Amino acid sequence: MLKVFKTSENGVLKIDDFEVGCWVAMTNPTAEELRIVADQYDVEIDDLKASLDEEERSRIEVEDNYTLILVDVPTIEERNEKDWYGTIPLGIIVCEDAIITVCLEETPVLTSFMDGRVRNFFSYMKTRFIFQILYRNATLYLNYLRIIDKRSDSIEKKLHEATRNSELIELLELEKSLVFFTTSLKGNEIVLEKLLKFNAIKKYPEDEDLIEDVIVENKQAIEMAGIYSGILNGTMDTFASVISNNQNSVMKFLTTITIVLSIPTMIASFYGMNVKGSSMPFANHSFGFPIVLGISLVISGIIAIIFRKKDLF
Repeated sequence: MLKVFKTSENGVLKIDDFEVGCWVAMTNPTAEELRIVADQYDVEIDDLKASLDEEERSRIEVEDNYTLILVDVPTIEERNEKDWYGTIPLGIIVCEDAIITVCLEETPVLTSFMDGRVRNFFSYMKTRFIFQILYRNATLYLNYLRIIDKRSDSIEKKLHEATRNSELIELLELEKSLVFFTTSLKGNEIVLEKLLKFNAIKKYPEDEDLIEDVIVENKQAIEMAGIYSGILNGTMDTFASVISNNQNSVMKFLTTITIVLSIPTMIASFYGMNVKGSSMPFANHSFGFPIVLGISLVISGIIAIIFRKKDLF
């Protein structure tokens, strides 16, 4: 999908053709759309395609007539009818006459600009636009991190009531999301530090303050992701220990019951042997069966009491 926007006194307008100072927004573009933009702004098509690779790393590349900035943005992925979090690359290409963004899917980082919900946004002020995108990106990371924290608290409460595999799998998915976020945020941090010292793109007086704010927000997101990841790891380890302890308790209980019940079984087996009845105790006694049964129960009871005192029940 290819859209072209330009700011005016009336706000953000969607236009039909390329103009000086416009913003070209490409979302999962076709090969034809990539070719049109590459020819229009003399951009290498491989640089346009760079952000379409989910494994592409964050970086800055300076060419003769444009600059490529790649950062990771957070995204929501639906799996098993539930929302999980990941990251995808966002490419920002700064040309002489326009700024181009390329992404695999629509992201709230850019849609807020398209809807005119960002103050002081001007498509022709390319450097400020870049920093505004990066600031919105860092803010979105923080929002998603807060959601992850709330979801992990909710799952933990459910696990306190009953330990189920579904909740443990959810915690694992959240832990994976935090790993993706931490890795992407650290990559973005390197790009931000380079942008702060970058002189190839013209800066406006307010830009340095804005990029410093972006760096602060990004560092806060990294710290939050690290804290939440540590808490989640500790929670997972704790519940793994609880599950193991519960399993050991069940096995101990079943083993004790087996030992107690083995006494009557053993005595009954002796009396079931194919030998002369006169050689078996109480075989000819009129109350032989109740006596033998009583002895078995008494022995089992004594063993049960011993195990109980040793806290094996």
